[in-house]
Amino acid sequence: MAISKDKKVVMVTDYVDSMSRSQAMILTDYRGLTVAEITRLRQNLREVDGAFQVVKNTLFARALQETGAPIPTEQLEGPLAVGYCYGEVPPVAKALTNFAREAEELIIKGAILGTSILDAEGVKGLAELPPREVLLAQLLGAVQGPMSSLVSTINAPMREIAQVLRARSEQGQEAAA
Repeated sequence: MAISKDKKVVMVTDYVDSMSRSQAMILTDYRGLTVAEITRLRQNLREVDGAFQVVKNTLFARALQETGAPIPTEQLEGPLAVGYCYGEVPPVAKALTNFAREAEELIIKGAILGTSILDAEGVKGLAELPPREVLLAQLLGAVQGPMSSLVSTINAPMREIAQVLRARSEQGQEAAA
């Protein structure tokens, strides 16, 4: 049954709304998944601030065009469902890749991250990223390491002078006694 023009406009508007709230969109082929599996996947994604939506390819491409996002034409072939990342991207990518390992019917085609198009391997790479807090701690450590070395290097001559003066002072006190 054909979809009316008004319904198509509503669907494109819904896609554009979801895209505007999403940090990234992970494209999947859901063919072969049962309704129960899709429901379980949606629940898993809700827990990590994500969503899963079956989309119409042509209308999704139109929504991508409206938002100015790149259109991955080769990934828009066949049945398509999109995993939206409303919060952090890695937890959603990890939830989808873990689910794809369990349910082999789910195939990750790629992702749209900002103005970049990622392939399936790129999505797996996103899934393997550590959580945001760990990345921030690593960044802080990387910044603090050289800074503390610099402070030690700057303080070393002062410390050496202080030790020489202290030793000289002790020698003076021993000579006076």
